[in-house]
Amino acid sequence: MLLKLQDVKDNIEQWIVNFVEVPHPDLGGWAPCPYARKARLDRDFDVRLGLAPIHDLTQISRKGLDGKSVIIFAYDPKDVPYTELSYAIDVCNREFLVPNNLLALVQSLSDLDEKAQLVARKGFYDTWPHEYLTPLFKHRKDPRL
Repeated sequence: MLLKLQDVKDNIEQWIVNFVEVPHPDLGGWAPCPYARKARLDRDFDVRLGLAPIHDLTQISRKGLDGKSVIIFAYDPKDVPYTELSYAIDVCNREFLVPNNLLALVQSLSDLDEKAQLVARKGFYDTWPHEYLTPLFKHRKDPRL
């Protein structure tokens, strides 16, 4: 069964509404992403069916975000297993995206770092588990420092 773009978009939007925008007690009452609701309402993200992760991510590193704040690539796990996707994201972040001020879930790295600084000053990361934050800031400026 092939992924259908509209189904993927609907699933991602439901995930944003039902998880990413929802305040969580383990995060000090913050939503996992305090900017997700505005991006969703402004339609400031794009969902695309990916072909091959390294190809897709290197292309976006050259072309940019096409006027969106976030671009989400979706892959069928039967075609792109987790280990392959994880490897591709790590390589592309290091070699192509971060040097071009981007980061997978493809978005502007400097914008993400700036927004992280703003919410860090308000205590956003204060209750997050350390073992989650370390990989989260692997390719980014740690706003807690």
